[in-house]
Amino acid sequence: MTTLTKASRRDFLKIAGSSVGGLVIGFSWFSCDSPKMEVLSTEEILSQAKSFNSYLSISPSGDVVIYSPNPELGQNIKTSFPMVVAEELDADWEKVRVLQANLDTEKYDRQLTGGSGAMPHSWERLRKAGATAKFVLVAAAAKAWNVNASEITVEKGIISHKGSGKSGHFGEFVAEAATMTAPEEVTLKDKKDFKIIGTSVKNVDSKEMYTGKPMYGLDFYREGMLHAMIQRAPFGMKIKAVDDSAARGVSGVKDVVTFGTSVAVVGESTWPLLKAKKLLRIDYEPDGAVESTADHDRIFADLMLNGKPDVKRKDGNFDAAFKGAAQVVTAEYQCPFIAHSPMEPENFFAHVKGDKVELIGPTQTPDRARQATAQLLGIPLENITVEITRLGGGFGRRLRADYVEEAVEVSRAMNAPVKVTWSREDELTGGAYRPAVRYRFEAGLDASGNMIAYKLRGVGMNAGNCTRENNFPSGAVANVLIESIEHKSSITTNAWRAPITNFLAYAEQSFLDEVALAAGKDPVQFRLDLLQQAKTSPVGGELGYDVDRMIGVVKAAAEKSNWGKDPNVKQGFSVYYSHRSYVAQVADIAMEGGTPVLKKVTAVTDCGMVVNPIGANHQVRGGIVDGMGHAMYGNLTFENGVPKQKNFDSYRLIRMKEVPEIDTHFLDTGFDPTGLGEPALPPTGGAIANAIFSATGRRLRSQPFIEQKEFSDIKLEIRRA
Repeated sequence: MTTLTKASRRDFLKIAGSSVGGLVIGFSWFSCDSPKMEVLSTEEILSQAKSFNSYLSISPSGDVVIYSPNPELGQNIKTSFPMVVAEELDADWEKVRVLQANLDTEKYDRQLTGGSGAMPHSWERLRKAGATAKFVLVAAAAKAWNVNASEITVEKGIISHKGSGKSGHFGEFVAEAATMTAPEEVTLKDKKDFKIIGTSVKNVDSKEMYTGKPMYGLDFYREGMLHAMIQRAPFGMKIKAVDDSAARGVSGVKDVVTFGTSVAVVGESTWPLLKAKKLLRIDYEPDGAVESTADHDRIFADLMLNGKPDVKRKDGNFDAAFKGAAQVVTAEYQCPFIAHSPMEPENFFAHVKGDKVELIGPTQTPDRARQATAQLLGIPLENITVEITRLGGGFGRRLRADYVEEAVEVSRAMNAPVKVTWSREDELTGGAYRPAVRYRFEAGLDASGNMIAYKLRGVGMNAGNCTRENNFPSGAVANVLIESIEHKSSITTNAWRAPITNFLAYAEQSFLDEVALAAGKDPVQFRLDLLQQAKTSPVGGELGYDVDRMIGVVKAAAEKSNWGKDPNVKQGFSVYYSHRSYVAQVADIAMEGGTPVLKKVTAVTDCGMVVNPIGANHQVRGGIVDGMGHAMYGNLTFENGVPKQKNFDSYRLIRMKEVPEIDTHFLDTGFDPTGLGEPALPPTGGAIANAIFSATGRRLRSQPFIEQKEFSDIKLEIRRA
């Protein structure tokens, strides 16, 4: 089935590059919240097309060049976006080249990476870009050959007319195409006719990464720039006095700069700065609450009992149903602060030149970097340029602009170009972490084991709303009460891969297993019964999830994992909806010589149409490894506002040998693509914890697992098949 989509003349712009004869097609998408695509054949065309918002450019040689505006941090958007455009264009993928665009809010809208939102926001608009370009190219060929455009076909960048035997590549028609009138509507392909979308396409940066080409912020170098490393105050503290005499005496150090709660050592390279920073003698004094992990346990307990909650959802009468329940299940789950720990620590280059600033580096939110700089210096936004490098990971840490502001501060003070580089110790101790959260669940069952009441109260440290009140099992239970309480902590927090749901999913799914056990029901069937209730007789208001899609992944995961069919395998189940996608997982544990061995994790994902199977598979596998690693090992503890874990010798990450077999499956439910960078992480902790309980009878209610007394004498091993 073809789809007609509006493409008004006002939104469709064309320009022929006089210097090279290329074609640039622009779409004005100010009315949408989508990231934009820019496709350009040369920098010359780019310089002539500054007034447009997004472009598809074809050179006279027939080459297609796409400038990808979204920061690339491993989510594969730099490959998948061009695939969508090239599909509707019927381009030859071998002749498509992709480059990273710089920040340009005149051309692009929502030029950021976060929330797994890029593809679902841009899907139709990217298709429209390719389809409209194809339309005018075909029209140009039809005019040149004096034939009907409906008789023309396009395949791999070649335009052909079977009747006359004429054909030519895209580049032969770009000049004429630039004079064509934009269509009011363009026809999009039937999905069954896709030739690029749905095929495995390697990462467009693969060769550069394999050969060590400079792509990342840490690679950036400019002749004459200075380097800076920074000592930051403990959380809740401010600077009282600084003795920098020893640091200044280190060869290679040019200056020491103090600003805010930070002290920067500046020099010609990072090696002497590492030494000099250790020689700083800084006295601090309290500036608010100076917290330790012991304080957090006390705060959680007090707020859970006495805090004034913000009621997020209230269906029916929980209190009355709870009092009349035949059986009651109650449990608390807690997670610690954890770091983002990207492979590439924070870094950024800034050159403050009077009232103008040049910024270069890895950021998930380039416009936030620009906005923060403008506010800091009191200069117009248009005086600031931002060049985006590839990011060596981010996971939400690079949504912030604190490290960008540091580079700007030091550049201003030194009146010189400066690159700030964080060490691994800086990244772990000066970060903005996943919030620590505690959840208390209460469930009431009737005499038949049906859940008739469900309550969740969450207390989070700078977490905002630490619940997802419209997610499952809301809508499936007659009496629901969901509450959230926030504690304002001096420890900075930030979105961490799959914000809130990264732990909430584990807690909810583990608790649902506890309830299923109390009800005497199979955990998978217990969930399916609840989902059937939400489908046939939904309770309350808005539901954030599609019941049928969740049922689909639950059933598929049970089937693919042979749920309950092998008596020698103990299994744990988990399913979650986040970022518009659905993922169900089953963890398999076998007892070998009295030792529980995690053998495999089976994952079934419904993320709509899969654009690139290689990229999708990597995202799901990466999410599972990340989710497992942090559930098992990740923990930051604080003493007087300072994390005790300062590097990977004490901050435990998952190791390659600890990754079990991962079996991935995708459901094609006919929906347009939805998020995939984050949804596979939330269900993982619950699946593994539930499998551990099935194998050992030990219920893990806190993370990391290895630090819980229930886990202390469990010798869990992980082995690949």
